[in-house]
Amino acid sequence: MDRSHGACARPVRAALLAVVAWALAGGLAHAGIVDEVKGGVLAHDVGIFGDHVEGGADIVGEVLFTSPDFLSIIGSPRPTIGGSVNTAGKTDYGYFDMTWTATVWRPALNEGDGVYLGGFLGGAVHDGKITGPDEQDGNKNLGTRALYHLGVMAGYHINPVYSVEIYFSHLSNADASSHNPGLNNLGVRAGFKF
Repeated sequence: MDRSHGACARPVRAALLAVVAWALAGGLAHAGIVDEVKGGVLAHDVGIFGDHVEGGADIVGEVLFTSPDFLSIIGSPRPTIGGSVNTAGKTDYGYFDMTWTATVWRPALNEGDGVYLGGFLGGAVHDGKITGPDEQDGNKNLGTRALYHLGVMAGYHINPVYSVEIYFSHLSNADASSHNPGLNNLGVRAGFKF
């Protein structure tokens, strides 16, 4: 399947989607529903814990919701929805996760700053290849349409509103299919807390 057609329009669609998400998140933040939005750029399908097959960069964005009280029993993770668009026409995906973060050091350089660590676990649905041999046409065979989505982040709260982080995500089907090469992405993101 040739997915390169329209690859130039992908960043434009991603930018428009980001603007719409930002507007919606701002309205929901005033209602106390949205806690934070994040966006960034990732290296797609890096060779960490697997083979590098697909190329390009990913534009990624997500909305983190305020953790409901009933999730306090498992550490108050924030429900998260997000998406990733590949600029080279390779695998795109949307995801729903639970995200845990904890500030681990407050250097007090600025009011509200600090170093944090985090992790997330959830599921994703992608538009990539699910059948045929790997590396055919530079696309991975991910085996199933629905995948697990998990990863880690380490970041710095510049102040109570803005943050920057290094982010690593992994998608795979946990051997639910005979094909399970996984897809790993690594990059940087910025956050805006409402």
